[in-house]
Amino acid sequence: MDRNAAKERIEKLKQEIERYRHAYHVLDKSLISDSALDTLKKELFDLEATHPEFVTPDSPTQRVGGEPQKQFKKVAHEMPMLSFNDAFSESDLKSWLERVEKYLGRKIKPEFYLELKIDGLAIELVYENGILTQGSTRGDGLIGEDVTQNLKTIEAIPLKPGANELIKLKAKKLIIRGEVFLTKKEFERINKEQEGKGGKKYANPRNVAAGSVRQLDPKITASRKLDSFEYAAVTDLGQKTHAEEHEILRELGFKINSNNKLVSSFEEILEFRDYWDKHRDKLPYEIDGVVVIINDNKTLEAAGVIGKAPRGMIAYKFSPKEATTVVEDVKVQVGRTGTLTPVAKLRPVEVGGVTISNATLHNYDEIKRLGLKIGDTVIVSRAGDVIPQITKVLDNLRTGKEKNFEMPKKCPVDGSSVKREGALFRCSNPNCGARNREQLYHFVSRSAFDLRGLGAKVIDRFLDEGLISDAADIFTLKAGDIAVLPRFGEKSAENIISEIELKKEIPLSRFIYSLGILHVGEETASLLAQEIVNYKSQITNPVDILKIFQKLSLEDLQKIPDVGPKVAQSIYDWFHEDRNIKFLEKLDKVGVKIEAKKLKAKSSKLEGLTFVLTGSLESMARDEAKEKIRALGGDASESVSRKTDYVVVGNEPGSKFERAKKLGVKTLTEKELLGMLE
Repeated sequence: MDRNAAKERIEKLKQEIERYRHAYHVLDKSLISDSALDTLKKELFDLEATHPEFVTPDSPTQRVGGEPQKQFKKVAHEMPMLSFNDAFSESDLKSWLERVEKYLGRKIKPEFYLELKIDGLAIELVYENGILTQGSTRGDGLIGEDVTQNLKTIEAIPLKPGANELIKLKAKKLIIRGEVFLTKKEFERINKEQEGKGGKKYANPRNVAAGSVRQLDPKITASRKLDSFEYAAVTDLGQKTHAEEHEILRELGFKINSNNKLVSSFEEILEFRDYWDKHRDKLPYEIDGVVVIINDNKTLEAAGVIGKAPRGMIAYKFSPKEATTVVEDVKVQVGRTGTLTPVAKLRPVEVGGVTISNATLHNYDEIKRLGLKIGDTVIVSRAGDVIPQITKVLDNLRTGKEKNFEMPKKCPVDGSSVKREGALFRCSNPNCGARNREQLYHFVSRSAFDLRGLGAKVIDRFLDEGLISDAADIFTLKAGDIAVLPRFGEKSAENIISEIELKKEIPLSRFIYSLGILHVGEETASLLAQEIVNYKSQITNPVDILKIFQKLSLEDLQKIPDVGPKVAQSIYDWFHEDRNIKFLEKLDKVGVKIEAKKLKAKSSKLEGLTFVLTGSLESMARDEAKEKIRALGGDASESVSRKTDYVVVGNEPGSKFERAKKLGVKTLTEKELLGMLE
């Protein structure tokens, strides 16, 4: 993103985030989910970090909360009540630590205090001479709301901390900070009560907790049975570490979260966060991440503040169920029945624990319903094992450069006209989907790209979900796009992506065979490969091959051994068809590489002999056996004829074995072949 585009995006984000924040913090209303808002704030933070010249005092990154409510007395905090910047990934967390160490100019001791980030309302408690005299909300970080009487109704908050401990600490004035929250069980009870009254159900426990603390009648607050954890002492009680601070709070009689933990390595932070991401449902309250705090208070103080947040603390959030991202393009994929499905190509975003870059739009009517344009900022949602969906367009973030999308009039696979059937668009060629499907099966087969794990059922699923339309799309898949599909999961998705990456480089003969050119089998593909390496000293990619074949005339092609007029015409036509030219260019763009070496026979030991292999071999793959035969001057063919010298019979041989017996062609066992190859 260039400087001007970044400035424009920053301004749009600031306006939209401020609108959502005002609704959330002041009006106790959620216009979008917390996780979607977090994504917008993270994008703004990252843009401002890259372009600090555009940071302004009114930016949401420089604010803490909302303005205090007018109906409560204003309370000034002795020290600002700050918020946290967010991390959403391991790389975000590493970047945070690097920024802290760069600011301090030294490495820090790897000791961190980890707290579960309660999804509630931040509060401050002031005790004078051992008695609770004031309780307030965070407000805008500098001035909050006096909600003392309401906080006194919460049983977890002591009205009078341990007197003996206070005497020991010599603290006449004590300032403590914590979080008020509502348990899941109490939230359900309140919602059932609401339903019984015919009222509207509450959206989440956090909003109920915030609304309860701000009730003008303390009896209403008391009826909500709020709870509270305390996590910080503003008063100097001799604490040298954050862990000590929690121990002092516990001794004073404050309720401390027993799941918080002191760790001594970066890896332990990741383990703690991942554990609670998977087990948070077992907790009686809602959490949305882990707060990571540098344990040493001197280091924490030296790190200072950046914007609205302490530099030495960060909220490492859980995988969001909703996130915002940008629709970079809309592509049309053709399914196995010839149905055209629009698919949004997204700026990669993590949703529900996986990074996705595609989201199906189902059909053209769905695009119209959403009002979606290419370039829009959207909310992507995923709940449970449901495939990610675009649920909302944030049209306030538009710049005017967005583009409308229209369904194509010609099928992107075979160029046939497209017809509409109700909500669906289909290729008018009834054979289009089936032919495309068979071509994909051929492309991933063992004799072609040999993509293990991408069998017919997997290819069918990818087609149905709109993840692929042609073979080149296979190389654009991301693990997250696959992991979200039912019956796949992260491990199988990672295995498939690993296999795809591994097989991006392919021998020239197998690449030519993979293209599925009419009349070009494995043997012809091998002969073509041997021939075209003579036309160019270096062949490294699909475009190199395209250029060579486009220079060859029909007469040139017919000079190649075993290539007659019919085969030559098929090859010539394939490499001059616009659709195939674009396909090869697309394969080149996605990073497919060609391994092409001029084949030099090690000896002429098998010269003049033609071999056909049938069944599976135990000591090597059939392709490897063919290469060894050719390296010794022999020929490896696909079909058995009277000119065949030997048929090598492996395990579970096919019809070629029967044909060899019928024609009287000599057969070899695998052991006998190995003897000839020595």
